[in-house]
Amino acid sequence: MAVVRVVGLGPGDASLLTQRTRTLLDTAPVVRLRTRHHPAAVGLTAPSYDDFYESAASFEELYPRIVDDLVALALTSGEVVYAVPGSPLVAEHTVELLRTRGDVTVVCEPAVSVIDVACAAVGVDPMSAGLRIVDALDSTEPFRGPGPLLILQTYAPEVMALVADRLPSDCPVVVLHHLGLDDAEVREVRAGELPMVAADHLTSLWVPGLRTAGEAMDDLVSFMHQLRTQCPWDEEQTHDSLTPYLLEESYEAFDALRALVAMSAVGEEDPAIVADVEEELGDVLFQVVFHAELGVEEERFSFATIADAVRDKLTERHPHVFGDVVVSSSADVAANWDVIKKKEKGRTSVLDGIAWSLPALSLFAKVARKADALDVAWPVGSTALEQRMVELLREAQSAGVDLEETLRAVTRQWAEEIRHREAMDQNGRAVDGIL
Repeated sequence: MAVVRVVGLGPGDASLLTQRTRTLLDTAPVVRLRTRHHPAAVGLTAPSYDDFYESAASFEELYPRIVDDLVALALTSGEVVYAVPGSPLVAEHTVELLRTRGDVTVVCEPAVSVIDVACAAVGVDPMSAGLRIVDALDSTEPFRGPGPLLILQTYAPEVMALVADRLPSDCPVVVLHHLGLDDAEVREVRAGELPMVAADHLTSLWVPGLRTAGEAMDDLVSFMHQLRTQCPWDEEQTHDSLTPYLLEESYEAFDALRALVAMSAVGEEDPAIVADVEEELGDVLFQVVFHAELGVEEERFSFATIADAVRDKLTERHPHVFGDVVVSSSADVAANWDVIKKKEKGRTSVLDGIAWSLPALSLFAKVARKADALDVAWPVGSTALEQRMVELLREAQSAGVDLEETLRAVTRQWAEEIRHREAMDQNGRAVDGIL
């Protein structure tokens, strides 16, 4: 079968070429360069595909054209040597496309890559550091940790701006420019400064560390496992014994969030309130991690399966985001949501799945919303007291009053009166009927 033999020109000048590559370039009857715009291509007389670059409307058009031409040359001559910048095995899309062809054999010769010179420049062993190589253009989503990351394809200011958007603005980034050349430059900037950094096809970026949710969650899961095996109290806990803590921590998180909402409403910023929200949400998260650890011990579920399951479920319930359903309002989303839930869980009633252990007013409000959606009449009540309660609840519901929050506000006022009465006792004695 015809052969396309791919050689790498290295990431710098000709001094980084292997002897094997030099020999193949000098002796092969048919040679093609992906581009002459590379320091190691100076002095090479073989034709290049630079004219393809100039005439192609996009990379999606360019790379298949190069591959088609290489295959045609190989089928005609038996073998063609194809020289690419860097290494054939690193960030070389034409090689990936060549390997999908069934009409030629693709042989990649070893070469010095940008990974080698980058690690040498920053003095890091890629294996011990757990280096990850990523493409600046593979997504617009934030980069995921952990670091270090070597970001390739950062060849222009607009790509640098894209990278800046995918990193925290204060994240340290090492710019690796023209490595292997006399004008090589290694300097550290902040991610927010990247759009001002000069870049070309011999520029890449090194991110020493990147703490993101994945690494943080892995550490928390490992921390929970350590507690479970080394702390007597944690060792004794069960799903049943932990249930009250989940409820308690949820209420504390609720209080913290209400304080955050109130703070935001007046346009103030209180670091103590923000820190309290972070702490209380962490406590709720830890309860989930604790139950997940028990699930692993029972060989039933894990934090990973919990996270995957909720993501899959919410994907199905958002067909307007991940499918072709069109909605015009949040009301449409809510209506679709109930229909999808009934279908996926085989429910026959909109009431199926309601947590009947909710506080009474919360339960009433939830059922009332379902009744309103179906235009079901409210109950009259069998006694005069029940009837009056239903009437009051109907009035409140119709007026859009949050019954739970209203009662909560009244209770807070009552609590303030209690504190006032306590302060009135100048001798520090308990007030009758209060304590």
